[in-house]
Amino acid sequence: MRTTKPGKQRKMFFNAPLHKKRKWMAAHLEENLLLKYDRRSLPVVKGDTLRVMRGSFRGHEDKVVRVNVKKGYLEIEGITMSKADGNKIAKPIHPSNVMITKLNLTDRWRRAKLEKGLSEEAKKEIEKEAEEQIKEAELEAEELKKKQEELEKQKEEKEETKTEESTEKKTEKKETSEEKVESEKKEMKKISQKKKTTSKKTTKTNSKSKKTKKETPSKKQNKGGKNR
Repeated sequence: MRTTKPGKQRKMFFNAPLHKKRKWMAAHLEENLLLKYDRRSLPVVKGDTLRVMRGSFRGHEDKVVRVNVKKGYLEIEGITMSKADGNKIAKPIHPSNVMITKLNLTDRWRRAKLEKGLSEEAKKEIEKEAEEQIKEAELEAEELKKKQEELEKQKEEKEETKTEESTEKKTEKKETSEEKVESEKKEMKKISQKKKTTSKKTTKTNSKSKKTKKETPSKKQNKGGKNR
């Protein structure tokens, strides 16, 4: 930045293009790496191991999980902060508060930049280290795949058990409903039979009463005839 005005400097910093912001995401190298690569600092990449030099997490050393170039901060494994609702999230850390202890050499473009101006022995060492890191990354990817497959299997088993339970419940409900219908039918039959029996009894009683009514006047007539 050529200007000395702080307002213009801030404007340039916040409105800078991403290729410039990427260069500003650089951190100091440890002394061993400084002597090995003949460089003071390098832009931080996902997979680099860093040591926090300032703040409440001073001394913490772990891998980089995320590099946010737009906002200009890093996320490191094991460094979290709690929100007001109790949930934990990754704490953003500025690259100036960090030192690189181990480089991620899986990217060939990065290796090519590092190998510029170095001896052939140093280049061979870098290539060997890169091969080891690539193998480790492949093993980690395989382990992650296995874990994901196991989780998917567990989910499928849970879904199958849920479907079985739901089908069993449905069958039980159907059976209970069928039993209820059968019981209702039986009750209706009993009620209808009772009604029939009562109706028969009533018809019999009615017929008997009619017969008695018919018989009574004939007896009176006979009595009257005898008196005469």
